[in-house]
Amino acid sequence: MWNIPNLLTLFRLFLIPVFILCFYSGIENARFWAAFVFWLAAITDALDGYLARKLEQSTPFGAFLDPVADKVMVAVALVLIAVDSVSLWVTIPAIIMISREIVISALREWMAELGKRANVAVSNLGKYKTIAQMLALIGLIWRPELWLVSWFTPAGMILLYVATVLTLWSMYSYLKAAWRDLVH
Repeated sequence: MWNIPNLLTLFRLFLIPVFILCFYSGIENARFWAAFVFWLAAITDALDGYLARKLEQSTPFGAFLDPVADKVMVAVALVLIAVDSVSLWVTIPAIIMISREIVISALREWMAELGKRANVAVSNLGKYKTIAQMLALIGLIWRPELWLVSWFTPAGMILLYVATVLTLWSMYSYLKAAWRDLVH
């Protein structure tokens, strides 16, 4: 259970309160540090899955905890940027993304009870959604004012909407794959 991939996942969970503290700390460059912590969590997300496969260290504990850590970190970031922005243009995509995660988590649990979990396994579309979402959140968390990198915020907004479209598309794909079982 205490292998490198699982320790990286636990580290990602530890980063959640660090991320929140950085976001609200008010220290100089607080938003940069919050974005950095979020970026670090995103990197550990990619790294723990890669290492689990490469080192053949996949465990039931890791299979359970990894998606929990991912979803909690992303949900926290979405809530923070929605509250901070005080804008429907950010809040509505945040609600859509969080709602999708709840729906798909419930769908996967239900399909697993039917012995058909593979029908709703993570797809490439879901991976692209996650990449767009992580990059969008980094830009929207940081919101740099320095002219050299001020493009991060508009890029973050564009990627937020790309991620929202991918979120809806992937949810449709998962529901379509499970539709026969849902209606019978």
